[in-house]
Amino acid sequence: MSKVRKRQNAKISKAEEPIGASENNNVGSTEPVSPEADQPEQPSGTPNGNDEEHEVADLSDVVKYGKDKVKASIVKHRKRSHHTIVFIIGGLVGVLVAIFFLKQQDIVQLPDFNLETFTDVLPLSILNEARDISNRQKDAVNYDSFAIGLRMREEGLESHFPVVMVPGVISTGLESWGTSAKSLPYFRKRLWGSFTMMRTLMLDKALWKEHIMLNKTTGLDPDGIKLRAAQGFDATDFFVTGYWIWSKILENLATLGYDPTTSYTASYDWRLSYINLEKRDQYFTRLKAHIEMAKKAHGRKCILISHSMGSQVVFFFLKWVEAMGEGHGNGGKSWVEDHIDSFINISGSMLGAVKGITAVLSGEMRDTVQLNQFAVYGLEKFFSKEERAEILRSMPGISSMIPKGGDAIWGNLTWAPDDQENQTTSYGNFLKFKPVNETSKFTKNMTVTGAINHLLETSEPWFREQILGSYSHGVASSIPEAKENEADPRKWINPLEVPLPYAPSMKIYCFYGVGKGTERSYYYAQNPVNESFIQTVIDHTVNIAEEETDHGVMTGEGDGTVPLLSMGFMCSKGWKMKRFNPARIPIKTFEMLHEPQTFDMRGGPNTADHVDILGRQQLNELILRVAAGKGDSIPEKKISKIDLYTSRVDLGGMEE
Repeated sequence: MSKVRKRQNAKISKAEEPIGASENNNVGSTEPVSPEADQPEQPSGTPNGNDEEHEVADLSDVVKYGKDKVKASIVKHRKRSHHTIVFIIGGLVGVLVAIFFLKQQDIVQLPDFNLETFTDVLPLSILNEARDISNRQKDAVNYDSFAIGLRMREEGLESHFPVVMVPGVISTGLESWGTSAKSLPYFRKRLWGSFTMMRTLMLDKALWKEHIMLNKTTGLDPDGIKLRAAQGFDATDFFVTGYWIWSKILENLATLGYDPTTSYTASYDWRLSYINLEKRDQYFTRLKAHIEMAKKAHGRKCILISHSMGSQVVFFFLKWVEAMGEGHGNGGKSWVEDHIDSFINISGSMLGAVKGITAVLSGEMRDTVQLNQFAVYGLEKFFSKEERAEILRSMPGISSMIPKGGDAIWGNLTWAPDDQENQTTSYGNFLKFKPVNETSKFTKNMTVTGAINHLLETSEPWFREQILGSYSHGVASSIPEAKENEADPRKWINPLEVPLPYAPSMKIYCFYGVGKGTERSYYYAQNPVNESFIQTVIDHTVNIAEEETDHGVMTGEGDGTVPLLSMGFMCSKGWKMKRFNPARIPIKTFEMLHEPQTFDMRGGPNTADHVDILGRQQLNELILRVAAGKGDSIPEKKISKIDLYTSRVDLGGMEE
């Protein structure tokens, strides 16, 4: 753990403080204070075969008796029935396994039967007991999902502004709409974001790869193949069954009264460049129309809620919608002011992510190199780095994550704004090469700018044209330059090259996590496989504990995916400058420390991981307050050194 994270952990108490609560409150408590708190515990019902007579804990029980009372009842009932149900189920499983093996060996001949027939002969009391336990466990989980919304509702909060949610990269499922012979078996099945994806990838990798890749030249659909973003809340609530993404936020919004008439998920095909999102899918035209319709129907402006790459999509939209001309929004300079109340930027990769370079440069990142030797061998045999790089390069949307701001933001070979005290190797020394032998072509280290140039120089012409034709990674050094850049759609993705719209009454909230090691720089080497189109790869033999380098990956501050500089620079400095915020739109930052629970795979209620933060209770409370029109009650909260880091950055020109 770095020194900065050690100091942060020492300052943070074990539990979180409710937003706006006084220091004397029970920090981090999510339980409502119930007037019936001193009442005796309500007895749980006795299973008798009648479901209507069972006392099953639901949301009304929670409001009436309080969270602790309900959970105590659930735990009490679980303890009473646990041994009985385990014994019964264990016995039944044993019988079924025995029958299976006996039939396999032809020792006995039994008629075929199904599970429904089998359950018909079970005693009714056993079925009721199992059903009762299942219901109570679901109710306990459901309480945790809706807890924040229930507390906010008790405080008097209710739905106010219509909300539009713009998800990140992995959040949106992609389904096949192709009707060619190779696509028909997958019609309206998700080839991204479902078990169909996993099954197809395992059984017919070539077919899956053919469908998921875009045409390398046009960046659009290949001939005979048509994948589209799934629509509706189902497109983003779960990635695959059991792995939630936006579902926690949707549940808590619903508790305040939101439904499909007041909330909308603007899912999109994240493989496309932002220019092609409009060209192929008319994505921004449809988003504009929905916001206008929501304002007309409800008489209020909308709130945009985005996560990760979705924050870049929102920023691009804010520039597109006011631009005039064919293929643009033609909303004029006042459209954003007239239609958007707030922009909630959750873990936004506003300045990209450094892993965006290595993903397309060599098909690698921390997740692929920090596996054990056997796992790496298996991964390379099934899905080589060449295949991974080829797929990712064919998706121009992925390349929107390439870092922006160049060496001014990310540092030079000897210095970076987020370097720690006594750090021996600068983060700015982004790609560090260790000569393999005397014939090594790559021996000079590179900054982020050098790495981007290296990527473009060593990649295919079609990839180079897609990147240069879709994105820009520089910095506008003056107000006139920033204004001039507004005529170039390639720059609309980069908040360091074009200003925010002139919308003085709009508010921007930056909510993100800190305290989790995040990829910041790498050790690289020449690829020993001469016939590969990948010329350089991560040197996984480098392990330096004192600089937090593991298998060639050097980590710094962030949320595990996006570095702190990307999430926090615009919120803490960039958008405080007139050059990039001419209307002086108020910006509020709220950082959350990563405090995961050891035995919870998703980190628990206080995680700040890049994706899992969407289920964090504190984040959900922040979102609900803004949606209910109470965003002014949210304080500024910074627990990292983001202000120190941003003060070290010189963007050139005057500090305007």
